[in-house]
Amino acid sequence: MKSPARALLDLPPFGLRQADKRAQLLPMLGALTEHHAERCVPYRNVLDRVFDRVFGGGDRHRLDRLEDVPFLPVTLFKTHMLSSVPESEVVKVLTSSGTTGQEPSRVFLDAETASVQSAVLVKVAQHFLGKDRLPMVIVDHPGVVRDRHSHSARGAGILGMAQFGHRPFYALREDMSLDEEGLHGYLSQAAGRRVLLFGFTFMVWQYLIQPLERAGRRLNLPGGILVHSGGWKKLQEVAVDPRTFRERVQSATGVERVINFYGMVEQVGGVYFENPLHYLHAPIYSEVIIRDPVTLEPLPDGKPGLVQVLSCVPTSYPGHSLLTEDLGVIRDVDPDGTDMGGRCFEILGRVPKAELRGCSDTFTAAAA
Repeated sequence: MKSPARALLDLPPFGLRQADKRAQLLPMLGALTEHHAERCVPYRNVLDRVFDRVFGGGDRHRLDRLEDVPFLPVTLFKTHMLSSVPESEVVKVLTSSGTTGQEPSRVFLDAETASVQSAVLVKVAQHFLGKDRLPMVIVDHPGVVRDRHSHSARGAGILGMAQFGHRPFYALREDMSLDEEGLHGYLSQAAGRRVLLFGFTFMVWQYLIQPLERAGRRLNLPGGILVHSGGWKKLQEVAVDPRTFRERVQSATGVERVINFYGMVEQVGGVYFENPLHYLHAPIYSEVIIRDPVTLEPLPDGKPGLVQVLSCVPTSYPGHSLLTEDLGVIRDVDPDGTDMGGRCFEILGRVPKAELRGCSDTFTAAAA
C-alpha cells in the first residue's frame, strides 16, 4: 500500500486550516485502519476485542470524525511484534531508548514507510530551517549511528536531522565529554555562516551548556539555530523550565533560535516542531487529540489530558493512531500571528504509570 501521506507532499506542511486538514485526514486514517486490520493479527485482535466489546465498536468502515479512529497504547510496541508487512520487506528496525528494566519498543519499516517518513520530515524541517544545508554540530558521539539497519530512537533522530547539515561535527567523545578543541576548530571553519545545532534536550543541557558555563566560556553563533527534543523529565527534576532552557542556551552559545520538537519512535512521520509562539504544532500529515485519562473520551481544547497522536504516514506497521503516556493540552487552532494552520499544543509531562496500568492491561490482553 502506498502511504496516503504522498497525496499531501506537494502542499505546504502547515498550509491547510484545521477544518480542511481534518477533512483530508479522515478517509486516509480510515483506509490505514482497514489496511492494518487485514495485515496485522494483533492489531485486528485489538479492534475486535477492545473497540468492539469494550468501547462499543461500531462500524469500523465508517468513521464520522478523527476522534473515532481506533488507537493503540504505545506500550504495546514493547510487548508485541506489530507489523503489517512480511519480514522480507522490512528494511529498518527502530527501537525506543527505553528506561532501565523495560523492553524497548520495536518498529518495523518497509521501503515505502521509510521513504515517506523522510519526505515528511524534510517538508516540516525546511519550513523552520530553510532549504540550504547548514554547518551542523550534533551534541552526541558518532558511535550512536554506526548500525544502519537497527537504530535506537536517539540514532534515528540524529540520522533524520543530519540530512539538514553540511559535514556534521559530533561534539562529544565516546565517553560523553565535550570535544572543545574539535568544536572550536569546526566553528572557525564555519565562521560567517549560520550554524545548526541538534541534540536531545537533557544531553544539550548536561554535556554542552553546563560544561561551557562551568568553564566560563561562550560560543559565538549569531543567527544559529538549536533544534532539540525529548528529555524534559530530567530537566524538570533540576528545576529547568523551557524558558530558562532557551535563555541559558542563547547565553552560552549565541544562537538566535531555540526550537523544540516532539515525536516518538512508535509513530514515524509524527513530527511536531515548536512554532513562533513556543507551542508544538501539528502539520497537515498529523493530528493531536486530548483524551480524558479515566474515560478516554476526547476533551475540549484547553483542558489537559492524555495525548493521542495520529499520522497518515505508516503503512508497514499499525502506528497511525497511538495513545501516548504524555499529558498535554491544546493551546490554539490556526493561531493568529503565524502562517501556520492546524492545532498547536503543549506537553505537560508524563502521566503516572499507575493511572495507565488498567488501560494498558486491557489492550495487552486483547492483543494476545
